[in-house]
Amino acid sequence: MADTPSLLGKSDAMRQVRSLIEQVAPTDISVLILGESGTGKEVVARHLHERSLKRAKPMLIVNCGAIPEGIFESEVFGHERGAFTGADKERRGYFELADGGTLLLDEVGEIPLASQVKLLRVLENGEFMRVGSSKMRKTDVRVLAATNRDLSQAVSTGHFRQDLFYRIKTVTISVPPLRERPEDIPVLVNHFLKGFCKRNHIPMPDIPVETMRVLQEQYWSGNVRELRNLIETVATLERGKQTITPEMVRANLSTTVDPALLPVKLEKPPEILERELIFRMLLDLRSEVAEVKTLLRSAIEQANEQNRSGHEVFALKLEDIEKEQILRVLAEFGGNRRKAAEALGIGERTLYRKLKEYALI
Repeated sequence: MADTPSLLGKSDAMRQVRSLIEQVAPTDISVLILGESGTGKEVVARHLHERSLKRAKPMLIVNCGAIPEGIFESEVFGHERGAFTGADKERRGYFELADGGTLLLDEVGEIPLASQVKLLRVLENGEFMRVGSSKMRKTDVRVLAATNRDLSQAVSTGHFRQDLFYRIKTVTISVPPLRERPEDIPVLVNHFLKGFCKRNHIPMPDIPVETMRVLQEQYWSGNVRELRNLIETVATLERGKQTITPEMVRANLSTTVDPALLPVKLEKPPEILERELIFRMLLDLRSEVAEVKTLLRSAIEQANEQNRSGHEVFALKLEDIEKEQILRVLAEFGGNRRKAAEALGIGERTLYRKLKEYALI
């Protein structure tokens, strides 16, 4: 439990994740862990196992997306000798190997449709059969599932069984992307840097506020995993330096940007692609202007109502009103930008831009 980086953080989102783990870990209930790649879904699963009644037994991880469809059942449920060509000896599957412990089905959305009904049987009554066997076997395994796919969409398109979907999502834990909790970045950075320097006998450098600000402003498409890799890369390449500067960080940042801001790659002439990109930017701008107008209208109405004395209305600057409204709503939601943006009726990207504009971050 010493190295659990993805669960570090002071944000409301991570506090909620830790609270859910404490609530459901001591039970044998199935848990579906959702989150983008690199957010720490496996770390959540390990916390659930280590706090469960099955912690004395092993936790095994099955990468369902890495097992070819033709041998999936053999890998997961095992097979008898002679069950198929090449099966020269019997093999225990993951459900037997993890008996008494925990089994994490990573990338659960990739399980072949034909195998899903057999998985459902194990979840319902703990029974399964090896490939090539007619003998029913029992197993006592706590099953956790993780995915970055939209399983409800997979259900609607017929690629995932509805009954299995509802069975594995008894409790759902959503791990938020790093870009939605920039307040957690300083904690994570210090944890990664301290651990890496200690393991490699490197003097730990300082990270000034301006460097941390650069890190907090990144999109982090690879989430916590990408942040950790960056910190370890900079610590290695800038070994011996007393301070990690913003320039050192920028020099090692990937060129990944918010995919929502990228044009779709099409086989069209450059001039047409350029016009389409400009048109998209104008649409985004119009949307943001509309959002800001909505925010200002709400703020002005509230300010005038609060400051009205008879027929006299205080003359307030629009910028001050907007800034005050943003600060008030942010405080109301404990600094959670996603919830604040929803309450303000604007996009999270617009809120982030406004926070930078008013030097609030």
